[in-house]
Amino acid sequence: MRCVVQRVTEASVTVGEETVGRIGPGMMVLIGVSTEDTDADLKYMAEKVPNLRIFDDENGVMNRSVLDAGGSILAVSQFTLYGDARGGRRPSYIRAAKPEEANAMYTRLVEAWRAKGVRVETGRFHAEMMVSLVNDGPVTILLDSEKIL
Repeated sequence: MRCVVQRVTEASVTVGEETVGRIGPGMMVLIGVSTEDTDADLKYMAEKVPNLRIFDDENGVMNRSVLDAGGSILAVSQFTLYGDARGGRRPSYIRAAKPEEANAMYTRLVEAWRAKGVRVETGRFHAEMMVSLVNDGPVTILLDSEKIL
């Protein structure tokens, strides 16, 4: 599983003319699910993301998590995080999970974050979305559950 985490002052996602998710300060998280992801990958991201210390403390040091800061998460499924362009100019998405599997894992991850007390807004799975955000810092972190060892 891959997550691109961006610290934001605000973020939103629209489908057509409808805003389906909007947050103030917090994290914009793009989530990619692979064909090889298991419950261990889900558990890793469920713990890692909300506890990632990327928010400033009173001394201006990134020492607080989204939980500590009282921020929110905007979670958007992003199968293109598993795009592989090494073999040519058109990325291959062979490692991206099929929509049914990806949606199940994505939904479980969102629910795990909510169970930890984080306010989580979402995009609309498998829809054409327009994402808007103001990256704070900018702070952008790439997490990949395959690279935890």
